[in-house]
Amino acid sequence: QVQLVESGGGLVQAGGSLRLSCVVSGSIFSINTGAWYRQAPGNQREWVASFVSGGATNYADSVKGRFAISRDTAKNTVYLQMNNLKPEDTAVYYCTAEIRRSVGGRKQTYWGQGTQVTVSS
Repeated sequence: QVQLVESGGGLVQAGGSLRLSCVVSGSIFSINTGAWYRQAPGNQREWVASFVSGGATNYADSVKGRFAISRDTAKNTVYLQMNNLKPEDTAVYYCTAEIRRSVGGRKQTYWGQGTQVTVSS
């Protein structure tokens, strides 16, 4: 069974940094695409950053220049480096990945359970 487990959230002051990790456990062949989303209280879940199989990355305007998404293929882990954090970045952050479990197998999308990030002013 494939699971995505996020970690690295916490409480940080404005201007600080955090690095979120998303470990993909279980038997998989490849991570095709990956992304981070966030959801603040009372708000809809919003896309933050993503990468595609070729390596290209994209970011929401609100985090561009401050956040960086990356992956370690050997560790089956996706990261989100967050710098110069602002109070408005406070949210639960979710990792999602499109995964192929076997050679030639179909791609499936999985979500993690989320990790809380709180930025104090």
